[in-house]
Amino acid sequence: MNKFKSTWLRFRPLLWFAGVFLAAATLTRLALLIATGPGIPLSPGYWLFAFLVGLGYDLLTFVYFAWPLVLLLWLMPRRWHTARLGRTALAALCFLLVFIVLFVAGAEWTFWDEFQTRFNFIAVDYLIYTNEVIGNIRESYPIRSILAGILLATTAIFLLARRWRQPVGDSSTFATRSLVALGWLVATALITLGVDGNLKQQTANEYVNQLAGNGIYEFFAAVRSSELSFPRFYKNLPDAQAFANLRRLLQTPDATFVNDDPFDITRDIRANREPRKLNVVLISVESLSAFYSGAYGGNPSLTPELDKLAGQSLMFTRLFASGTRTVRGLEALALSIPPTPGESIVKRPHNENLFSMATVFNANGYESQFLYGGYGAFDNMNYFFGNNGYEVRDRGSIAPEKIHQANIWGVADEDLYSLALSEFDRIHAAGKPFFGHIMTTSNHRPYTFPEGRIDAPQGKRESAVRYTDWAIGDLLRRAREKPWFDDTVFVITADHCASSGGIASLPVFRYHIPLLIYSPRHVPPAREERLVGQIDIAPTVIGLLGLNYRSRFFGADVFRLEPGRERAFIGNYQRLGYLRNDQLIELAPGSHIDSVRPDYDKNSEQPDIAIDPALADEAISYYQTASYLFRKGMLSAPRTEVAATP
Repeated sequence: MNKFKSTWLRFRPLLWFAGVFLAAATLTRLALLIATGPGIPLSPGYWLFAFLVGLGYDLLTFVYFAWPLVLLLWLMPRRWHTARLGRTALAALCFLLVFIVLFVAGAEWTFWDEFQTRFNFIAVDYLIYTNEVIGNIRESYPIRSILAGILLATTAIFLLARRWRQPVGDSSTFATRSLVALGWLVATALITLGVDGNLKQQTANEYVNQLAGNGIYEFFAAVRSSELSFPRFYKNLPDAQAFANLRRLLQTPDATFVNDDPFDITRDIRANREPRKLNVVLISVESLSAFYSGAYGGNPSLTPELDKLAGQSLMFTRLFASGTRTVRGLEALALSIPPTPGESIVKRPHNENLFSMATVFNANGYESQFLYGGYGAFDNMNYFFGNNGYEVRDRGSIAPEKIHQANIWGVADEDLYSLALSEFDRIHAAGKPFFGHIMTTSNHRPYTFPEGRIDAPQGKRESAVRYTDWAIGDLLRRAREKPWFDDTVFVITADHCASSGGIASLPVFRYHIPLLIYSPRHVPPAREERLVGQIDIAPTVIGLLGLNYRSRFFGADVFRLEPGRERAFIGNYQRLGYLRNDQLIELAPGSHIDSVRPDYDKNSEQPDIAIDPALADEAISYYQTASYLFRKGMLSAPRTEVAATP
C-alpha cells in the first residue's frame, strides 16, 4: 500500500472528528442566532459574515482542540493500532472529545442566555470559583437530564459513521506520521501568532461579531487577556501629558492639590456645608437595571417599593454603571476609579491599603463594614474589603436558624438585612457612627427567595427583582423603628445591570442603573438629571455630609462639578468607554479608538461619528493614569487626611 495512503487511513478518524466538531459548532451558532431574535436583522450580509467567518474560527479552534487525537494517532505503534488496546484507546478518546464538544455547546447556550455573548473573562472566573458555579448550575437547570441528553447524543454520534472512526489495516511509518504532526504543529504556531479574537470585530452589530467567533477559542483568548497592560495594548499619551490632562480634569471648586508633583492627584476637598456625621448605609443591589423601575420608565414596573421611595428621595436619573460584573461595581463604589482593563482591582494582587470610601469615614470616627449575603471568598471580596478599611461580615456571620432561605450565591436579602441591622445596632450602642456597604445576592440566578413574600413564581428573573424590591421596603420599615434611623442616609443603587450584551460593543442603555439617596430628616426629595458615573457616588455622598478630606478619588461630587463637565465611564474587561457630550469614546486593544453616538434607551446600533480629539485625549488620560497609579502603588491612602470639623 502506498505509504501516503496508509498515513491517510491512519489519520482518518481525525476527519471524522472534524465533521462532528464543525457540525456542532455550526448548529450552536445557528441556535444562538435564533435565540438572539430581533437583535440580528434578516440581513444576508450579517448571516454570511457570522457563518463564514465563524467557520474560519471553528477550523482554527479545531486545530487546537484536536491535538490529543493527533498525538494518539501519531505516537501509537502500528502493532497496537488495530489491536484491542489501540482500538479501545482510540474509541475512548473519540467518545470523550465528542462529549466535551456537546457539553460546551450546551454551556454556550446557557452562557449566551445569561450574558448575550460568547465565553469571555466571566467564564474564566467561573472556572476559578467552581463551588458557586456548579451549585448555581445545579440549582438553575435540570442538570441530570441535560447530562443524560448529552450522553445519549454522544453515543448516537459515536455510532454513526463509525467506519470512518474505526482503525483499519495500517502500514504507515513513523516518519510519514511525523510529517502530519509537524504540519499540525506549524499550523498551530501560525494561528497563534497571526490570529486573535479581535479580527472578527468588523460589523456594527456586536451580536454578529460574537456569533462569528467560537466559544472555545474565545474562552482561551480571555485566559490570555485577563491581565491587560494599558501601555502595551491601548493608545497612549506621554505620561506627563496624560497627568497634566488629568489634574485639569480633576480640578473642581472644592478641591486643592496638595503639591505641584505632576504625577500626584492628591487633593484636599473642602465642603460647602456644615459637617454632619450621619450614618451611611450603601446598598448595591445585584443586577438591578434601571428599566425594572417605574420611576425610571419601566413598564410594567417590578419595583413598587423603589417607585414609592423615589418620590421621597434625591433621585439620580442618569447614573451609569462602570462595568458588567459585581467586582466592577464594588471597585467603582469603594475606590472611585475608572474600570481599568483586564481584571477588576478587587481581584488583582497588591490591592491592599488603597484609598477607599472607608478611608474617609474611618478618619472621621466611623466604623466601616462590608456586608455580603454569600461567602466573601468569592471574587476575593473578603480579602479586598478586609484590607482596605472595612470590617467584613458575610454568610458565615449569620446563624443557620436565622436564615429563611438560601441558594448557592447567598442568603435571602431579608436575612442579610437582618445581619446589617444587628451590626448597626451594636455600633450605635457603642456611640459611634457607622458606614455599611451591603451587597445583595437574591437577584441572581437561580432566582429563589422565601415563600410568601410576593405573589410570583420561583426561578424567574422578574420574580427575583420583585422580591429584592420587597426586601428593601422591609429593611426600611424595620429601620424606621431604630433609634439611629433619623440620622442615617440610605444610598440605594446597583452593582451593574441585569444584562450586558447588545447590538453595540458598549450598549449604553445596558449600563443605566438607579440611584436613590433617602434620608427624610436630612436630604430633601429632588430629581438630579445630570449625567453621573458610578465612580461619582462616593464623593457625592461624602459631600452631602459636609466632610472635609484628603482625596485620591477620580470621581467628583456632582453638586460641586460645574455644569457641562459631566461624564461617565463604562466598559467591559477589554473595551473602555468615556461618555461625555452625547459621544462615547471607546478605547480597545490594538490602540484602536472609536467614537459613536450613544443610544440611551434601546438595543440598537450606535453609529460611528467623527472622533473629537479633545475627548479622545480625556478618555486616554483618565484610563492611562488610573492604570499607571495602580501599577505604581500610588493609590494608597494619603499619610494624613483632612478631618471634618467636630
